[in-house]
Amino acid sequence: MLVKDKVCVVTGAASGIGEATARAFAAAGARGVVVADLRTSRDRLAHVAGEIDGLAVTCDVGQEEDINALIAATEDKYGPVDVFFSNAGLSRKGQEQASDADWEVSWRVHVMSHVFAARALVPGMLARGSGYLLNTASAAGLLASLNSMPYGVTKHAAVALAEHLAIQYGDRGIRVSVLCPQSVQTGMTTPGPSAARIDGVLQASEVARMVIDAMEAERFLILSHPQVHDYMQRKASNAERWLTGMRRLRDRIYGGQG
Repeated sequence: MLVKDKVCVVTGAASGIGEATARAFAAAGARGVVVADLRTSRDRLAHVAGEIDGLAVTCDVGQEEDINALIAATEDKYGPVDVFFSNAGLSRKGQEQASDADWEVSWRVHVMSHVFAARALVPGMLARGSGYLLNTASAAGLLASLNSMPYGVTKHAAVALAEHLAIQYGDRGIRVSVLCPQSVQTGMTTPGPSAARIDGVLQASEVARMVIDAMEAERFLILSHPQVHDYMQRKASNAERWLTGMRRLRDRIYGGQG
């Protein structure tokens, strides 16, 4: 799908990959770009919208009523949504002992936000015979997250959800892609040891260009770091060897305390 003349919505758009991709959509000739993020990012969000002549809407993607309101605001201004980039994310450290609140917010933001968007948009996209659902997961959703079990588990679920959407609707006019980056310089990038950075840190603008290219090719899996494909092959070919290797990586990066 070409973005030109399309109506695009981007969540998590006040910074990072979301902001960069919203700017890339506008530069590619989108008819309308709606940027969404939390109320705490209202000023920054308005700045981004102003620079791309778009619409800013505050939204907590973990709440279905907020997603519905976001889509309604988009339709009121520009008409039906062609592209929905469900990109918002967060990180909560810890393993199984992480708090129930951290597990819950990870689940709602990384999984249910995509469900809410699909519930609202799929019927109209099916009726029109076209649409694009683009979801951000993570390389952690294909491999593992060594220092955050809530993050890794919910990002795995996000990949599975995108697969289901692609299977159900990919031959009915709805295109689906899932973005699975390793480390990208964003507000979620923190100092200290990180397994995600072993293959380098990209700029958000680089990832945005990859997203545009992948959408034009209608490619399901978007990997910012090509090494991830090789890691996936190793994981699939020998699970025991892969797990042993991940334990060694855990010890090397986090001293056994991941």
